[in-house]
Amino acid sequence: MNQSNCMVAQSGGPTSAINASLAGVISGVTKSGKYDICYGAINGILGILNENYLNLSDSVENEEKLARLMRTPAMYLGSCRHKLPNYKDDDSPYIFIFNQFAKFNIKAFFYIGGNDSMDTVLKLSDYAAKINSDIRIIGIPKTIDNDLCMIDHTPGFGSAAKYIASTMLEVAHDTFIYAVKSVTIVEIMGRDAGWLTAASALARNEYNTAPHFIYLPEVAFNQENFLNDIREKLKTLNNVIVAVSEGIRDENGDYITASKAVADQFGHQQLSGAGKALEFLVKENIGVKVRSIEVNVLQRCAAHMASRTDLDEAFALGEKAVSLAEEGETATMVTLTRTSNTPYTVTYGHAPIRGIANEAKSIPREWINEAGNDIMPQLQEYLLPLIQGEVTNEYKDGVPVYMPVSHLKPKIKE
Repeated sequence: MNQSNCMVAQSGGPTSAINASLAGVISGVTKSGKYDICYGAINGILGILNENYLNLSDSVENEEKLARLMRTPAMYLGSCRHKLPNYKDDDSPYIFIFNQFAKFNIKAFFYIGGNDSMDTVLKLSDYAAKINSDIRIIGIPKTIDNDLCMIDHTPGFGSAAKYIASTMLEVAHDTFIYAVKSVTIVEIMGRDAGWLTAASALARNEYNTAPHFIYLPEVAFNQENFLNDIREKLKTLNNVIVAVSEGIRDENGDYITASKAVADQFGHQQLSGAGKALEFLVKENIGVKVRSIEVNVLQRCAAHMASRTDLDEAFALGEKAVSLAEEGETATMVTLTRTSNTPYTVTYGHAPIRGIANEAKSIPREWINEAGNDIMPQLQEYLLPLIQGEVTNEYKDGVPVYMPVSHLKPKIKE
């Protein structure tokens, strides 16, 4: 086999922009002429271990499908949360993976994902260096959590932020119609960093001041302070709306949650119930009408409310990854640097994967107010450009048309 091919996979949690990065990779491969076939591994690194592949050069073969893929939510190639062992302890999966690369003459491997995915990029890169492999291993960032280091912001975050801001405004309209004392608590994703919850502040306008309080994981949560915040605000308002990150913790570092958290393969606790816990707290101590809303998966798959800026940047990062591989770069992640806020401009580059994998970027404390219950103007200015621009979707029978994902369905053995 004389062909030079490449492979791409996706892992971690889905976003509205991760397929835009995949589309960027496919576009970059088509433009480069260096690679004959772009293969997709189904369900992340497990796709290689299970020998489950899709020929993307065939399945996304024209501009119409590429554009549709770019607008499709979640992950066209499927996902996984699989932690590779240290090759020094067990190199069997690495031997298998690199034998698969050899079988398909893979010269570049692109992995689109967040923190845990960059751990996989790091481990594959280290093993490639050990065996003197010439395969280029490139990480392409994504996560609605916006907590990857060495990048101004992550693809997927802008679209999720746009959804959160829009949803918060709609919740406010719904809540304000009743002239009774009430508290509405909106729980938003964010285990270790509160970027997405902070984006709820973008719902504020000339007539709406909600959310009235924002509680983030970066500041220790105090129940008495929270209750006092609510009591004071209810003196001047009928309806108090609160945005809270799922990962808020008390001063001892314990999660504020209504249910016991379970850890995944990477040791991350799967959280649920911060909003419900605060609902019970208000109900028991203040006694007004109270409800909690858990936005949950809606914030990461709302392609109908994607940010044009987000999708364009995600696509550009996918194309940049291919050009980096062509230039011989490896063990690196594609990056984005903000060069101006007004007008908003960015540049694309890359950074060593070792300084990114297993690290997390929190909101700077100075971007949160002293009381720890709201954000400062600097954070609002940082967030605003990321939700700009709308995406025009294709519709059929009143619902959006996305790329079909029948290849993700279980294969039934006859």
